Amino acid sequence: MTHEDEYYDNMVTMLELIWGEGYMAPGGPGNVAKLLDGTEPEGKRILDVGCGIGGPAMDMVRLHGAEVVGIDLEAPLIDRATTAARKSGLQDQCTFECVAPGPLQFPDRSFDIVVSSGAITQTEDKASLLAEIFRVLRPGGYISCYEWMRSERDYSDEMHYWFKVEGLTYALETLAMYCERLQDAGLDDIKTTDASDWYRLEVRREYELIRDEWYGRLVEKLGQSDADHFVKDWRAMAIVCESGELRQGYCRGRRP
Repeated sequence: MTHEDEYYDNMVTMLELIWGEGYMAPGGPGNVAKLLDGTEPEGKRILDVGCGIGGPAMDMVRLHGAEVVGIDLEAPLIDRATTAARKSGLQDQCTFECVAPGPLQFPDRSFDIVVSSGAITQTEDKASLLAEIFRVLRPGGYISCYEWMRSERDYSDEMHYWFKVEGLTYALETLAMYCERLQDAGLDDIKTTDASDWYRLEVRREYELIRDEWYGRLVEKLGQSDADHFVKDWRAMAIVCESGELRQGYCRGRRP
């Protein structure tokens, strides 16, 4: 199986403008803290699945004292993450690898914690990925993820429109389905948290910023066409978040 890159330069620039330097998902360092809360990450070895351009992984090192390996399917993102870690002097504690879809190229029981922010969302074969995550976790180790999710109802026209504008691969499931996935993978002590109310407010704030206050900066950085595209994208996302169709949540499980 091959992977076709989806995150082009202007998209990454836009995500960093909205979500912070090095980040391709919302929440910034606070989201990293939520993912690691209760896992005692200091001195632990963490695998970041879908690490993007490396901001969360580097914060796991800087703020939480972990050693991190980040993996992603897209080589340009890994190149940027590696460069950022080197510039920050974190290259010994924070390394990045471009991987192919399929089995993880790590030995059994080689990580204390596995985190992911949005990567499982974009993975069709979630069962196989979670089985691999279980395999590389040490006994007592955690998987902790923040994911974009769907409601129970069929997709509306607004949801289909957002998928089209967004232009990314999504394989959304409900929070309850994620819980079942973790159970089926052999994990226990499973906890889930619905974070939809938080991001429902955030996405409206983001949309209003890029539509108004930040619009001139977007045109300068991205050009008129892409600036208008992202205004349209965020408006569509705000609509489906506010309707409750597009949801966000945290899922955690532990290997016995």
